[in-house]
Amino acid sequence: MTKGLNSLAALTTAVLAVAICTNARGQNYPTRSIEVVVPTSPGSGTDIYARALADIVRREKLLPRQLLVQNRTGGSSLIAINYFQTKRGDPYTMIAATGTVAIMAAREDVKIGLENYTPLALLAVDPQAVMVSADSPYKTLRDLAEAARKTPDTIVGAITNPLGSGRQVIHYLEKLAPGAKFKFVTFKGGGEAVLSVAGGHTHFTTENLSEGLAMLESKKLRALAITSLTRLPQMPDLPTAAEAGYKIDAGTLRGFSFPAGVSKDIAAQMEKVLERAHKTPAWQDQVKRYYYEDRYLGSAEYAKLLVQRVEEYRAFFRDIGAYTKPAT
Repeated sequence: MTKGLNSLAALTTAVLAVAICTNARGQNYPTRSIEVVVPTSPGSGTDIYARALADIVRREKLLPRQLLVQNRTGGSSLIAINYFQTKRGDPYTMIAATGTVAIMAAREDVKIGLENYTPLALLAVDPQAVMVSADSPYKTLRDLAEAARKTPDTIVGAITNPLGSGRQVIHYLEKLAPGAKFKFVTFKGGGEAVLSVAGGHTHFTTENLSEGLAMLESKKLRALAITSLTRLPQMPDLPTAAEAGYKIDAGTLRGFSFPAGVSKDIAAQMEKVLERAHKTPAWQDQVKRYYYEDRYLGSAEYAKLLVQRVEEYRAFFRDIGAYTKPAT
């Protein structure tokens, strides 16, 4: 009897799934709002680009329904990603898919692999920057690194994820400046991280340049270097870390993904919407305003880039002794 009930439940679930997918393939998709999951707090770099995209889709009428951004913070993005995994096959849920997607795939204790996603498109890369308070004694990136070498564990950085791009930049600095050792504290979002630096609670941040722009423009923060191999055309006077002697190429991916199991037809439709959004003057203004690296990749190329990032994070984790073995 129990077996029969289980079979009936499984069949019912399968029929419902088919019904949902059949409806999603219809020309009326979407028939309701689409949730865009953001793993970080309001004001963070991820939140900024997700809301910008949602606004462009609305104003340009690229979809008949709105994209609704929902911040689901905590657990170094695990809360948002675990929630997202429950939405398999649901074309009414997207995630602002940053490097966190690759981080979780690389973590042996989590193992939320890339097979759990349907990558849609990359719209830009948001470079990391090393930023200090306006009255900081450190005038260059070399000044900061030398201070961490002379007095290890006294210079404190503000980051958003102990395994994210900001932390990765600190690790690379320590490798490229032998003897340097930084401390770091984590915050729920980049907005909070930059505020801690501006308020004198931490010495520097390695979060996204976009997250510090308001503070940079109001002269409360100073950028020492950007972690790309070439200077940004939007900020030609800001040197790269490589120019200071530390060859670092890092940045946060700004893309979107459906859960796994969404029909190819709907995924292709949403990919086309994102491509159209990328071409709008409004998105190009966003790129200039927030100092992104303008880089569009469709679904297939974006998926390849995520695979590459997973390997990079695995190497990073090995270096710092984090999550190299499954938890016991």
